[in-house]
Amino acid sequence: MPNNLKSADTVIVNARVHTLDARQPSVSTIAIANGRILASGGNHLLGEHRGPRTRVHDAKGQTITPGLIDGHIHPIQGSEITVGVDFGPVSTFAGFLAVLRTEALRVLSEDSKGWVRGWNLDYGVFEGRRISADLIEESVYGLPTYILLFDLHTALASKEALGLSGITGGRRFCDNSEIVVDDAGNPTGELREATAYDLVGAVAPALSAAQAVERARELISCLSRTGITSGTIMDGDLASLDFIDEIDSTGSGLPVRLVSALEHRPGLTAEEARPYVLSRDRRGRRWRGGLVKLFLDGVIDTGTGWLYEPDTLGGGLRSFWPDPAEYAATVKQYGDAGFQIATHAIGDRAIGAAIDAYVSAGVRSRRGAPHRIEHLECLADRDLARLSTAGITASMQPLHMQWRKPDGSDSWSSRLGTERSKRAWRIRDVIDSGAPVALGSDWPVAQYDARIGMAWARLRRIPGQTDAPVFESSQRLTALEALKGFSVWAAEAQGDYDQGTIRPGNKADLAIWADDPLLVSADDLIDLPIESTWVDGESVFSRQE
Repeated sequence: MPNNLKSADTVIVNARVHTLDARQPSVSTIAIANGRILASGGNHLLGEHRGPRTRVHDAKGQTITPGLIDGHIHPIQGSEITVGVDFGPVSTFAGFLAVLRTEALRVLSEDSKGWVRGWNLDYGVFEGRRISADLIEESVYGLPTYILLFDLHTALASKEALGLSGITGGRRFCDNSEIVVDDAGNPTGELREATAYDLVGAVAPALSAAQAVERARELISCLSRTGITSGTIMDGDLASLDFIDEIDSTGSGLPVRLVSALEHRPGLTAEEARPYVLSRDRRGRRWRGGLVKLFLDGVIDTGTGWLYEPDTLGGGLRSFWPDPAEYAATVKQYGDAGFQIATHAIGDRAIGAAIDAYVSAGVRSRRGAPHRIEHLECLADRDLARLSTAGITASMQPLHMQWRKPDGSDSWSSRLGTERSKRAWRIRDVIDSGAPVALGSDWPVAQYDARIGMAWARLRRIPGQTDAPVFESSQRLTALEALKGFSVWAAEAQGDYDQGTIRPGNKADLAIWADDPLLVSADDLIDLPIESTWVDGESVFSRQE
């Protein structure tokens, strides 16, 4: 090794590397030192940077990309709520009741005072019925039952669960959450938005602190097995930051980098928000804060998505904030304090209001990261150009389309109607407009495996089912765009400009694939093995181990 060159801790050779760096898009060798890319290029780098302690990793022709980044995920919340039955495979009402009966009998056999729990339930299972405790009482044998629908915006509670939670009628909340009641004012069992259903969650059995930490650690480790090296957590409070810090500082630590948001809900006073503001610069070895999450609406499926025009059932005309001006003031407060801001906005009017607030307050954080809008499921033409002009990141989840039906009978499409449902997940339009984009899963709403997300972005249909209907074919992405959405673009959305590309000085976060993800078909991508995942130049997952 020449005297003027630094020795590497590791040199990876014989690889097909997609750097996603326009200055040097393809290389075969990567030199790593102190957790960062020391050099990338040809085989000569081995001789230039090989020292007495340098490890040489022969990739044997495998493909390397930057580590994958999930732009929107809930691993901490997910570890707490993915309890009981995963109703994802259930597609009919009869099947739903059958699974409930089986689970209730299991609970009764173990604990007569136990709860029936479940998650990931599709609205379509109800087949046009109103969501109601009456539908499930017989099947759960009177047990307290608490079921979260797939999008985490609606829950179904049995009568016993409502009683144990002290829910006897409607309540007024500081946000647009709702305890749905019948004509007599009695709760039906349907609970819309977290402030309402958290009343039941608070009395349902919970994991111990130690169990919660270990479950979250296990779930986060699963991310690295799919090539994910980083993610943006889109929920949390100060206790969540403590929780992440405990995982990061104990055992083997975090195998994935995390940026964790603090969720500011309507009604939080300035005094209550002060600890949030003071926590802006909290960080650990592989995590940091500095992000605030706000909600401007709910979801299209229940009429809580905020729209310019009412949906087909007359809903969609209310903001999640009773006074949207308070939302704009909160954006300004956190923007002035140096935070990056992410706003959940699904309906077109919510998206427009978020753009208004960002433009008024300034669209970049102290770290230079653009503010973000999450989901953008129904984007109006009037706001597409404004999104691009302002440089606001559109953080989108293409695999959320998996719940749509080709005949438009699903709750999302039927609520919007034929014309507005054509404006679904306009990722291609957003990219072509020049606005920044990040892609993610929203797990546990959808699968965390980024390979599935990339396949949906490319296909706009169910991967692996070539005869499945395609939704808005004009919005499909190329293989390279889908990879960028889950890597360099997602890194830029976090304000982490030293991630997402393989170039000297960047963090050595890598995904090593069995074959080239840019060359295999999108249908085959979902089964393409990740051979290993590297964070800080060290393998955190290997398929061979």
